[in-house]
Amino acid sequence: MKNLIVVLVILFGNIASYAIEKIDITKGNIEPVPLANLEFSGSDPMAREIGKEMLQVVNDDLAGTRLFRIIDKEAYIEAVNQVQQTPKFSAWRQVNAAALLVTEVHSIGSDKIRVEYQLWDPYTESSLRGHVYQAQSSDWRRVAHKIADDIYKRITGEEGYFDTKIVFISASGPFRHRIKRLAIIDQDGANFKYLSDGRYLTLTPRFSPDNKKLLYLSYVNERPKVHIRDLNSGHDRILGHFKGMTFAPRFAPNGKDLAMSASSKGSSDIYVMGISAKKPKQLTSGAYINTGPYFSPDSERIAFISDRSGASQIYIMNKDGSDQKRISFGQGRYYTPAWSPRGDFIAFTKSFQGSFYIGVMRTDGSGERILTQGYLVESPTWSPNGRVIMYARGDKYKGDGKATKSTLCTVDITGNFERTLNLPTDASDPSWSQPLD
Repeated sequence: MKNLIVVLVILFGNIASYAIEKIDITKGNIEPVPLANLEFSGSDPMAREIGKEMLQVVNDDLAGTRLFRIIDKEAYIEAVNQVQQTPKFSAWRQVNAAALLVTEVHSIGSDKIRVEYQLWDPYTESSLRGHVYQAQSSDWRRVAHKIADDIYKRITGEEGYFDTKIVFISASGPFRHRIKRLAIIDQDGANFKYLSDGRYLTLTPRFSPDNKKLLYLSYVNERPKVHIRDLNSGHDRILGHFKGMTFAPRFAPNGKDLAMSASSKGSSDIYVMGISAKKPKQLTSGAYINTGPYFSPDSERIAFISDRSGASQIYIMNKDGSDQKRISFGQGRYYTPAWSPRGDFIAFTKSFQGSFYIGVMRTDGSGERILTQGYLVESPTWSPNGRVIMYARGDKYKGDGKATKSTLCTVDITGNFERTLNLPTDASDPSWSQPLD
């Protein structure tokens, strides 16, 4: 059985680039790193087809960041057909290749694959990284995402985010009879799967820090119930009935605590509770709307929304409710704060003069930047490396009795690189997982 070879070349933008350098992805207007793919070879039909699909996934992952681009195969000088083959480095320097990735895909029996790659530096003429993955043939997509993560980390210095999942609300049906179901996908929109049957309205799913559980809100006979689902077993249990709750709780990064909001008699307050506790602790008070709690990465502070100053603004407080202070002072109203997993920014939704915006600010409120806008953009959720935000984008209702379209999009923290996921249904309320095991 011949080996299937998948080859990528990572190039920098000008001939003066003599070695791998880190890309600062926090800066705008970055010149994309060109990627070149050699033709793969192999006589085994399964390996050949899997290799072709894996190559496409790796390319799509990297090109989707806009930090990389695919160059024309006509520029290639050498064909490398084995991981252990030492490339003719001068040939790759001639086309300004800053790195060369060679990957072999082997079939193991009828249901497994072995994937080995080597990342070369043509200028130092040495290996930058090599690794072997073995998996079920059906998991080829995850292996491709892992390879893309490895390349992304080696070039940018940041952890990759491609081998992750998104849970969200899938909506279908006519305007007056929308069916909203829990659904899950890979971060690139592949492997769409329903997690609920649509008998009851479901809202705001949230991943647990270990990716094993899911919190969400359902309405049965107009009564809100908080569910916690084991994603491995599918077992679903009621965490509690919380009167006045309109959004599901959020996990703290420590996996032990939950933060939630609930309304009563015209006001709304923030509560925290242990995941095994029976009664939540109230953190805010007064005749105000306090909502949208979101823990900091160390689980010690909480960002939230309050209208105590007259309009919805972002506040932060300690997890015991002390030291509550406002941090947003821009024009418009702020909603849905989301603390970056790196701890450096808080993302938000803002409405102003008839439009909605997704932006970020530092945790002291300084440095506010708008990343994208639209008729309705909302519900930001961070990639686990804290460098990309996914959000929901909705169209304006046309008054024709048809449901408005909504989908999921991503934008990087520079605001320069946006993309839209291709999904089979309308979508909202995304929650981004941590990297998969």
